[in-house]
Amino acid sequence: MTNPDSAEHHEWLTAERSRLFDFASAARGSEGGFGWLDDAGNPDPGRPVETWITARMTHVFSLAHLLGEPEAAELADHGIAALVDQLRDSEHGGWFTSTVDTTKGAYEHAFVVLATSSATAAERPGAAELLTEALRVVESRFWDDQVGLGLESWDRAWTTTESYRGANSNMHLVEAMLAAGDVTGERIWHQRALRIAGTLIDEVARTHGWRLPEHFTPAWEPEPDYNSDRPHDPFRPHGTTVGHWLEWSRLLLQLEASLGEEESPNWLISDARNLFEAAIQHGWHADGHPGFVYTLDWQDRPQVRERMHWVTAEAVLTAAALHRRTAESYYQRWYATFWDFARTRHIDYGQGSWHHELAPDGRPSTTVWAGKPDAYHAYQAALFPTLPLAPSAATALRPAPR
Repeated sequence: MTNPDSAEHHEWLTAERSRLFDFASAARGSEGGFGWLDDAGNPDPGRPVETWITARMTHVFSLAHLLGEPEAAELADHGIAALVDQLRDSEHGGWFTSTVDTTKGAYEHAFVVLATSSATAAERPGAAELLTEALRVVESRFWDDQVGLGLESWDRAWTTTESYRGANSNMHLVEAMLAAGDVTGERIWHQRALRIAGTLIDEVARTHGWRLPEHFTPAWEPEPDYNSDRPHDPFRPHGTTVGHWLEWSRLLLQLEASLGEEESPNWLISDARNLFEAAIQHGWHADGHPGFVYTLDWQDRPQVRERMHWVTAEAVLTAAALHRRTAESYYQRWYATFWDFARTRHIDYGQGSWHHELAPDGRPSTTVWAGKPDAYHAYQAALFPTLPLAPSAATALRPAPR
């Protein structure tokens, strides 16, 4: 059985990180940023440079540099350069969604904060200044202090905000706030992360039996029918997204560890357990086939049955975090189960990286995702089990002050 604390398993994780790094390195665009990779690891010329991908890759390459991966520093610097110039709005401030889309989303800005936090910890040139700017934009444009949650998106000139609120972007704001708070030492970001989690998880998810609604009105009222005609949407699918229950569970444990015993409310660990159990009960093998389904409807029936690589990665991370927090063998067994699924189904030993989407029968599919654009989830799955729950990964790997 895979033991998250064994030297042998850590050696395997190290090798997996190097394998993922080699594949992801091909995403470097000749004109800046990081491109969308196809199944074979070739950039797709038909897609623009997207801020969320460039930021995620910059985060990964910053972590790889901190781990001593050759050439990772240059790749992280390449990503920072794109966030300084190519994807940044020098006129109105903030970051574009992509090189062809000038809207500005909380989702993308969360990843800019994450990327620049990791690059700052990795001591990459210009990263600290860019992080300061990114935090200023998040605070002034996306953070709604009255409700303690983030707005979703704006037009280029910051004149109109979207009449939609989303749990997904707020989840990644929590992740980004933890990373930023750890690297800067500014505790206000941990406190804001706690406010977001308290509302969306300890209030909303709890009252829905841990089936977190993803879509809300501007008044933060759930919209259960949102995108009912677009169940396969990669970012805003109809129904509830099981993988996010797992991701939130992990983030609650990281938040608890970051806050420390005196500041952490008791609900963080209990909610983390409940989210994990709900995901296992309702999402794992939900249609009789191995793996987690992508989404469920409001009667807990599988809606989009494809298996996403990021959900498996988050399952690995959550089981590892719960095992580290509780030392219970129950979570170690699930950790081994999820890695077994990843190794036998998702990991592509032929062309590299992980198959990003599988049909229920285990064959690669492209219903929601085409190609392999994202090293972020898989790389973290191969790294975080070796680290403490706090501080965030890049700060944990940061060299001691000279």
